[in-house]
Amino acid sequence: MTYRLGVDVGGTFTDLLLIDEDTGATHRAKTPSTPADQSVGVLVGIDKVCSLAGIEPSAIDHVMHGTTVATNAVLEGKGATVGLVVTQGYKQVLQVARSFVPGGLAAWIIWPKPEPLAALENTVEAVERVDARGEVVTALDEDDLRTKLKYLRAQGVDAVTVALINSFANTAHEQRIGELVAEEIPGVPISLSSVILPEIREYERTLTTVANSYVRPTVGRYLTNLEAALRGKGISGSLHVLRSDGGLAGVGAATAAPVQLLMSGPAGGVSGASWVARQSGYSDLLTFDMGGTSTDVALVQDGQPRIGRETTVGSLNVRASSVDVRTVGAGGGSIAHVPELTKALRVGPQSAGAEPGPAAYGRGGEAPTVTDANVVLGYLPPSLVGGEMTLDVDAARAAVQTVADAIGLADAETAAAGIVDIVNENMFGALRLVSVQQGFDPRDFALVAFGGAGPLHANALAKLLGSWPVIVPPSPGVLCAYGDATTSLRDESARTFIRRFSETSDTEVAEALAELAAEAQGRLDAEGVAREDQTVTYTVDVRYHGQGFEVPVPVDAATLGDGGLAAVGARFDTEHTRLFTFALDAEHELVNLRAVVTGRPPTVSAPELPAGTADASAARVGDTRVYVDGAWADAGLYDRALLAAGNVVTGPAVVTEMDSTTLILPGHAGTVDAVGTILIRPLDAA
Repeated sequence: MTYRLGVDVGGTFTDLLLIDEDTGATHRAKTPSTPADQSVGVLVGIDKVCSLAGIEPSAIDHVMHGTTVATNAVLEGKGATVGLVVTQGYKQVLQVARSFVPGGLAAWIIWPKPEPLAALENTVEAVERVDARGEVVTALDEDDLRTKLKYLRAQGVDAVTVALINSFANTAHEQRIGELVAEEIPGVPISLSSVILPEIREYERTLTTVANSYVRPTVGRYLTNLEAALRGKGISGSLHVLRSDGGLAGVGAATAAPVQLLMSGPAGGVSGASWVARQSGYSDLLTFDMGGTSTDVALVQDGQPRIGRETTVGSLNVRASSVDVRTVGAGGGSIAHVPELTKALRVGPQSAGAEPGPAAYGRGGEAPTVTDANVVLGYLPPSLVGGEMTLDVDAARAAVQTVADAIGLADAETAAAGIVDIVNENMFGALRLVSVQQGFDPRDFALVAFGGAGPLHANALAKLLGSWPVIVPPSPGVLCAYGDATTSLRDESARTFIRRFSETSDTEVAEALAELAAEAQGRLDAEGVAREDQTVTYTVDVRYHGQGFEVPVPVDAATLGDGGLAAVGARFDTEHTRLFTFALDAEHELVNLRAVVTGRPPTVSAPELPAGTADASAARVGDTRVYVDGAWADAGLYDRALLAAGNVVTGPAVVTEMDSTTLILPGHAGTVDAVGTILIRPLDAA
């Protein structure tokens, strides 16, 4: 038998899901994350999940890993010292940046502009120039550049970025400078903008490539060490890393372009949510991943996550394909506090994290958190993680009481309800960003809840959104790991191709897209993916002539063969109207072309539950009390492992399992489907 292992490292827990590829049986494990060295938590988790499955680690054939190593390097400011080579006259390209200041009208007064990832003193200018059509205007002065590279070496740079003006049109100078860097600063990783982002707009291209260099040494060391540690455990199977766009990359590709991994962790959850919802017959989804530190939300339409062309981590915004995920600092560990000045209750973004964690964990935490509020309200039972963790109810109540005292409330329950309401509103706002703000009605989508804390809050959020049913998959706490284990290899190639529709033809565009597809297919060939297992999709960035921004439009071979560019223009008009409520009577213009190649997804089937009736009493293991609508109410306590297909759990109810807890509110009911997913709806629609 062979096994596939999905590993997702979060801010609080590391989740592992082991899948028997022959039977579809799964084994799951959850272990505390080790921020100092994520691989430690991964290796501990592998031992744990293999022990649960009764196998040796050597039986694992594939390891799929979602990681936050690149993300953390950016957020914590612990990346490499980057040397930057630019065209003469463009030394301040990162300092000039774009004239955008977040916040209100006075934000420019108080907004601290982030420091560029490559310092000005580590930026040198190459005497060279290529025009926008790729013609060499000024030849590269190699002798002058060698002197400047010796200066960068003396500065002690850990990585070098080469980003020349118009290199997207002619890569020759960047390629040669890369060779010179290798000679003058041997051993240093080199990132070329013509490889990382071969597209127009020198600022975005430079920033993205510098970000790649910034995280490259850290990611390279981590993946190299992890691969060696896996080999030490006898795991000879392949290691692949989840990209921000939800596909997998080999270690070599991930090390060379780690900027593609900045949203690796959240992408796994969206992939997993898409897979599990498909098993239950749903394809239009809002995904809601609430962990211990943050909440990630995204929109899936027709079974496909929306892919954006920008990735944002903290104050860094780079041009890299990623699942359109929005993140808010709202998780189970988010700390509730009452500022002395306003006396208004706030929740997050500060988090108690894994150490010391919420007060209820009994590890020395004293700050009141969302988890503590859920304990006080009776939403969380006294024991978690299959009985491995016992919650300290008294400590949770004492922590929440400090909030009650600070705002003059009589009891901890009222304060706890306020904490939960506020964190729900924060997450509701994020879900509106990916739905209403993008022109979608959330009432047309189901809400998939996962993460350790997601199923606790999903019923309340669905009431705010009108999104039904709430889909709570089996093992919601490790669904990100499920996404890692059920996705496929992916690669892409892009090219700037600025043409008005009247200046090009269907044939020219089709030929250019075919060339890009061949490039990406060649890289998947190197990963051992057979051509017959590869699927190619195309996207073109289109704008109205004279417009300053473009909108990505999916294109297939049939579109170019039937209607050609006219059909592409019609699709663009429709998308432009959805996003901005209007379309213009102006000529269309192509900006970028992109080909994406994906391998065949693994064959993983969801095991079906034995059939039962609507009566769920066999899974009821006790009674509990929950605080809802300002009063205590009697509720049923259910063990999810005992539920059968067809069972209906009527709220108020608390459903427990190894890695998460589901809350069903009064007036709602959860129906268990054939694959064990709980579908929560209002009683009049259940």
